Amino acid sequence: MAEPITLEVFTDYVCPWCYLGDNRVKMLKQDYDITVQLVHFPLHPETPAEGRTLRELFHCGPEEIEAKNTRMKGLMDAEGLPYSVRSHTYNSRLAQEIGTWAETQPGGNAIHDKFFEAYFVDCRNVGDVDVIIDVVKSVGLDDIEARAVLDERRFKNAVDADWAKSHSYGVTGVPTFVSNGPDGRRSLVGAQPYEGLQQLMEEAGAVKKGLG
Repeated sequence: MAEPITLEVFTDYVCPWCYLGDNRVKMLKQDYDITVQLVHFPLHPETPAEGRTLRELFHCGPEEIEAKNTRMKGLMDAEGLPYSVRSHTYNSRLAQEIGTWAETQPGGNAIHDKFFEAYFVDCRNVGDVDVIIDVVKSVGLDDIEARAVLDERRFKNAVDADWAKSHSYGVTGVPTFVSNGPDGRRSLVGAQPYEGLQQLMEEAGAVKKGLG
């Protein structure tokens, strides 16, 4: 029996298009026999610990930020995703390290949804250690162990490797979806409609569930 196709999803917790795309990847996993691997991407690695306003990030006025939020809220509503008005972006590096650690723990994959929720719904600073620990607790993981992971930067090399992979693949924006099928690597960039992701899977040779 052939191995499931691997779909690498290059992503960042503070990217709204990644939040949207993640929902469509969940649908893919229901429909196709695939293995999904998250690859952390440095979206705004220069962001200071206290965060940065979206006005500063996008070099625009309050009206443009309001328009961006209104547009994004409409897209999220259509997808059935909760979304609050954003005013800041935050440094996601430590959250990425904890997310990578969480994947090594039973049930830890649930943390990815919770980081999206913490930022896009609760508007919390996901670069703040106390916020990260709250997210850890919300999925039932060991908060004392998580603090040690952060203090000792145990997963720094793993996230460094993800960032290096992003560079080696030529990924410059997220989400980027990369399928590794028998005929080679194929990719799509951006919050693709579900049909686009389906086509990517079909072209990679992914088996539809119930048809294998």
